[in-house]
Amino acid sequence: MMKRYLLTLAAFAALGALAQSPTLTIYSGRGQSLVEPLVKQFEAETGIRVQVRYSTDAQILAALQEEGSRSPADLFWANTAGALGQASAKGLLRPLGETLLEKPIAFVPASRTWVPVTVRLRVLAYNPDRIKAEELPESLLDLPRFAREKGLVGRVGWTPTYSSFQDMVAGMIALYGEEKTREWLLAMKALAPKAYPSNPAMLDAIRAGEVDLGSTNHYYVVRFRRAGYRLGMHHFRDGDAGNLALVTGAGLLKTSKNLAAATRFLTYLLSPQAQQYFVGNIGEYPLVKGVALDPNLLPLEEALAKSPKLDLEKLPLDRALRLLRETGVL
Repeated sequence: MMKRYLLTLAAFAALGALAQSPTLTIYSGRGQSLVEPLVKQFEAETGIRVQVRYSTDAQILAALQEEGSRSPADLFWANTAGALGQASAKGLLRPLGETLLEKPIAFVPASRTWVPVTVRLRVLAYNPDRIKAEELPESLLDLPRFAREKGLVGRVGWTPTYSSFQDMVAGMIALYGEEKTREWLLAMKALAPKAYPSNPAMLDAIRAGEVDLGSTNHYYVVRFRRAGYRLGMHHFRDGDAGNLALVTGAGLLKTSKNLAAATRFLTYLLSPQAQQYFVGNIGEYPLVKGVALDPNLLPLEEALAKSPKLDLEKLPLDRALRLLRETGVL
């Protein structure tokens, strides 16, 4: 009886501690449908309450600057390294310790204010019933010429309002210069491409025969294939901007009033369990060792070698957005 009484007291004490514990507040540029199950899993395993505000990276950066020291946010979980680089440059993030920074195998930033969590590669998705893999160009720069020669005017999809497309354009500026990138955008625009609000919408259009190809993130193709749809996935030659690695990551905000819980969440994102979630549920590449990859994907080292070697914190996103507006793409 005494043992049961002590157990009951312990249970009430645990509940009381949970009720009094502060809430961990995360501003997330990652989509709710993609990562909410992992957040719930973290809550269940740790007893830490989490409140997530989902938005775009750009909107979160604007909100953090507007809120200033009044911000309730503890952690910024971003969809792109460029956004984290901007947050670091604006002095919004805290420096991180070596215990966290030594976990990822690649893309640890020079600022050391955030940790890379996963990687997606830009790829070319296409309809394998209408396009032969061996005919596809070796460079993203050659895509307009290829499309014209194959009679694909009006049959190309793209997602100019989507952050990953804009990151790719920024990568093109960094690699090839602004004028060559402008020429590419105008050549693509001359193909009368069909614009889609998201990558899934564009891939669904490829599946349905509305368009035949479009640049996207590799994991969207993985997800469509897992659903049983026939979609081709083409990598350009190594170092091409069409293979740009897009790194997700997270950092502790200087406004955090719950550093212990925020640090625990960062550590959790780099755990084998969470990394396996990103691989199995989303189709992304992990950034810690000991995680089983999707056998249909390139080995991690080979995938990383596909991407151009750029400082992802310093992608010229502002220049990319200006160029997209000047060419009438946005």
